[in-house]
Amino acid sequence: MKRKGLFFATILALLLVSHLGVSPSLAAEEPYKVGAVLEVTGGLSFLGEPGRNTLVMIEEEINKSGGINGHPLEIIIYDTEGQPTRAVTLTQKLIKRDKVSAIVGPMSSGSVLAMIPIIQEARIPNMALGASRKIVEPPKEWVFNTVQTDTNGAARIYEYMRKVGISKVGIITVSTGFGDSGREQLIRLSSDHGIEITADEKFGAKDSDMTAQLTGIQRTDAQAVICWTVGPTEAIVTKNWKQLAMKIPLYQSHGAASKTFLKMTGEAGEGIIFPAPKLIVADQIPGSDPQKAILIRYRDAYESKFGHEVSKFGGNAHDAIWIVIEALKAVGPDRTKIRDYVENLGDYLGVVGKYNYSPTNHNGLTKDYFVMVQVVNGDWKLLE
Repeated sequence: MKRKGLFFATILALLLVSHLGVSPSLAAEEPYKVGAVLEVTGGLSFLGEPGRNTLVMIEEEINKSGGINGHPLEIIIYDTEGQPTRAVTLTQKLIKRDKVSAIVGPMSSGSVLAMIPIIQEARIPNMALGASRKIVEPPKEWVFNTVQTDTNGAARIYEYMRKVGISKVGIITVSTGFGDSGREQLIRLSSDHGIEITADEKFGAKDSDMTAQLTGIQRTDAQAVICWTVGPTEAIVTKNWKQLAMKIPLYQSHGAASKTFLKMTGEAGEGIIFPAPKLIVADQIPGSDPQKAILIRYRDAYESKFGHEVSKFGGNAHDAIWIVIEALKAVGPDRTKIRDYVENLGDYLGVVGKYNYSPTNHNGLTKDYFVMVQVVNGDWKLLE
């Protein structure tokens, strides 16, 4: 029996060496398991693939440097294929079968909102990667995120608009969790910033032409259009705006901060403006900014390993997993202790911004870590 036990322990160590890239001595320890549910394939793969890549890279980095307190890090990643129901099923699998200590993701707000009841019931910390304000407001005991909310995004757009003399806008939003939440914030914050909404248009997540909605905005005295969506519909609205030769600027949500978006829009994307994390314009950030070194380090490591440009969605995953790693270092794999550690984490500077969590704030970010960016000559230009 002792020989059989030794045989299986050896096999397990070899599997860990192969799977996680850890040394035999590290593999002898029980791994710290973290789960991730991400949109790796499907229509939202531009969200999940950078996140998956980032987690794989950081897992490898941690294990090559000796693990976490002598324990290898094992990140179990499942693909939701962009489906909220699948996200729920995979979350249950991570909790019940894989017995992970925390869960990262998903990136779709609709999928996060569908998962929240499962997370809360299981009492497992979740670093969500969706942007809807509803994910963290009001605070859910076990749910945090590392994404700038639509509240901060809308406020940042309105602040910039007032500086350039815009006070009347038409809004066009997708009928999804992300779009509906963004629409609510655009409407709620408009009067605070002296903005009048002249038109309020909606479209479906699978719609292929939004010229009717944009024409409705064009008939008003709007001085700009704000579009709140992500993915293929974001490109469609942009192309329709260009086709209509609208003489007013188009502002997009922070979901536009992806080179995939630029490829989908092509020349039609020239001139659009949106709020974004500093990551996508890292080289244009002043050297005096304490975030710059973190941005450059992550960007260079990612692009060197994967051979394509980094995106803000990978940055969100970067901060989420590093916060979990810091918790594991401090308190080990106990779920409750991880939750408590994160809730009291302050002044933690990451790729997206500086996090100050509290019992009443499970997002921890402020709009000050958003910059305003414009598409110029097929690339990003820092505006302010």
